[in-house]
Amino acid sequence: MRSETTRREVLEGAAKAGVLAGIAGGMGACSSSSAVGADGKRGGGRAVQFAYALNTGTIRGQKLSLVDEIKVTAKAGYGGIEPWLGKLNDHKKSGGSLKDVKKLCSDLGVKVVSGIAFANWIVDEDARRTKALEQAKREMDMLKQIGGTHIAAPPAGATRGKVLDLDAVGERYFALLEAGREVGVIPQLEVWGFSKNLHLLRQTMYACVASGHPDACVLPDVYHLFKGGSYEGKYDAAGLKLLGRKAIHCFHLNDYPDKPSRVEMNDSHRVWPGDGVAPIKRIVKDLASNGTGCWMSLELFNRDYWKMDALKAAKLGLAKSKAAVEKYLG
Repeated sequence: MRSETTRREVLEGAAKAGVLAGIAGGMGACSSSSAVGADGKRGGGRAVQFAYALNTGTIRGQKLSLVDEIKVTAKAGYGGIEPWLGKLNDHKKSGGSLKDVKKLCSDLGVKVVSGIAFANWIVDEDARRTKALEQAKREMDMLKQIGGTHIAAPPAGATRGKVLDLDAVGERYFALLEAGREVGVIPQLEVWGFSKNLHLLRQTMYACVASGHPDACVLPDVYHLFKGGSYEGKYDAAGLKLLGRKAIHCFHLNDYPDKPSRVEMNDSHRVWPGDGVAPIKRIVKDLASNGTGCWMSLELFNRDYWKMDALKAAKLGLAKSKAAVEKYLG
């Protein structure tokens, strides 16, 4: 079993496989005025450039169809969208065509930068994990059909109970990444702050390295880094400085208030970027120091925002996102 491998051997193997390319690729990039951002454009004098996407959970409460979510995203001015796989399933079940969805995104100039799914790929039970990998393949295939390139891979199924061995998590993530290669979609290992497993950025980074897979990458989230404790003590989130462009494709952007406490806070307390107390300045500067111009995907579950008109909420979210991020660039 690879779980018997020493940490040094894992790191050496990962380096050979290219896992650390995202780290090495970030070194020195901040000194260049022509760093390439997530939208593929040159920085125009800036060290790094971010692009903006809408995670459709932000307008989930408005109960729009998948097609309407895409139209709202485009009309609001986002360059990318991060749909939930449940909506893709609903669209198919109602007789909709994924091919038509891909064309709509292309016509409106919206890139499918990621997707949200919850396959239990991480669990200990072999039978459950095998079934989950098949589920993940189906979901990645659907995402691929609408032009998607990446998908979230949170520790769904392991948020409670025992703490899993991180080397074992790395092995399971490797299997998920291989399944993704078969389809042409890259699973991003997501930090979940409320989870028993992968609630810290350093745990997620270790599992990526332990996977030994060249496609390994992380999906951080402003709220989850707080909820899991990554901002406490020595500021675990400083690990963002070590992650280059290849190591982060999407970053879930949001903010949170000063109350309630970290323990009491939940997803519904998320607020617009810049309206809370999150260390967005430090996050942006840490990413920019490596030239990590990733997609900033707005993800909120605020019930007050769900009462707003979907287009107004999406437009406000984009304005807040740009204001919160771009004032720290330059």
